[in-house]
Amino acid sequence: MLRLDSNQIANVLPHRFPLAMVDRIVDGEEGEWARGIKCVSVADPAFMGHFPQYHVMPGVLIIEALAQVAAVAMLSLPQNSGRIGFLGSVNKARFRRQVTPGDVLTLESRIVRVRGDFAFVEGVACVDDEVAATVELALALGPVPE
Repeated sequence: MLRLDSNQIANVLPHRFPLAMVDRIVDGEEGEWARGIKCVSVADPAFMGHFPQYHVMPGVLIIEALAQVAAVAMLSLPQNSGRIGFLGSVNKARFRRQVTPGDVLTLESRIVRVRGDFAFVEGVACVDDEVAATVELALALGPVPE
């Protein structure tokens, strides 16, 4: 079972403020799937410029958060330790609900298949069990940085 706090996530992913989008991994299985959470705060930097009078989390950041959850699932495998997950493609992104400050965004990314250095992912983001976004992603696993 995957369970990681923000410090442990930082040991797996290279993302740092302001682009570290996952606060905690609450469940999952290495190489198969992961579920994480993002506590959306009015203090998040995106809200300074994304509709300052009407705070809505940008869809692209929801997609990035789902990709980071998928990367945790893949990079938690011992053979992928130290590698980097790059976003390879985004397909069929659908946004069904606005995400606003105070929401807890639940992010679930399921690895559908792996081909070489690519993981193909289905992602779902929810708030209070209501679907906020769905997407199909490809994650490219890069080499260990030197």
